[in-house]
Order: sequence, then structure tokens, then C-alpha cells
Amino acid sequence: MTQAADPIDILLVEDDPGDVLMTQEAFEHHKIRNALHVASDGVEALEFLNREGRFKAAPRPGLILLDLNLPRKDGRELLGEIKQNPELRTIPVVVLTTSEAEEDILRSYDLHANAYVAKPVDFEKFVEVIRKIDDFWVTVVKLPHR
Repeated sequence: MTQAADPIDILLVEDDPGDVLMTQEAFEHHKIRNALHVASDGVEALEFLNREGRFKAAPRPGLILLDLNLPRKDGRELLGEIKQNPELRTIPVVVLTTSEAEEDILRSYDLHANAYVAKPVDFEKFVEVIRKIDDFWVTVVKLPHR
């Protein structure tokens, strides 16, 4: 039996409004208590993570869900910058993307992604993937204190 973990802040970096909505609905469906914050591209995500501009009061996320194909600064570039930054590199990053290309998988792990998950198209399967990510990263894994 798993114990309920303290809620964490999760940063979803996703430019597709439909995928953002599906993720929000998946959180609601499973009554996930974690706070979901959204950045629509890599530039906005860095502003959030660095608490710049309108994100001055942003919390430090305990987990980042990252799409690879983003405008302005793509997910690969953002992942590299996060993992090179001593202040940010301990935040687990789960690549959550539609790409199943071997080169994307290898590149993501080369950039120190903590996990790579192919985003299911089917809503029920997507909801289950979000539940499993939440269960593993929030309930099973011990995250560093912020």
C-alpha cells in the first residue's frame, strides 16, 4: 500500500493546447493533488524556472514534463540547458512527446532526461500514462528538497 505523498509543483512544457487540456483532465480524472503549471515553449519554461518576468513568484517544480517539439526553444535545447544548470539539474525531467524516433530517445538520454515516455493518442491510455508518471515520480521516488 502506497502512502499519499505531499503535493509537488509540476511544470508541463507543452505548446499544443489540446495536449495541455488532456493533461489537466488526466490530473482531474485521477484526483492528482499536485499543482500543474504550464509553459508553452522553451523560452517561457526557462523564465519560469529562473523566476524571471511574470514568473518572479513561480515555485521550483519537483518534476518537469517536457515535450520535444516546441516553438522558440525546442525541448532538446531546453533539456540541455536545464541539465547544465547547477540550480536546475536536480529537477527530474520526463520527456513526454509523440515522437518514438530512436534518435530522439537517444538524444534525450544523452542530455540526461530522467525518463522518455511516448505520448499515447488515445485519451484513456494517456490518462493512465499520466497516473503512472505521477505515481512513480511523486509516490515511489524520493525527490530532493527544494
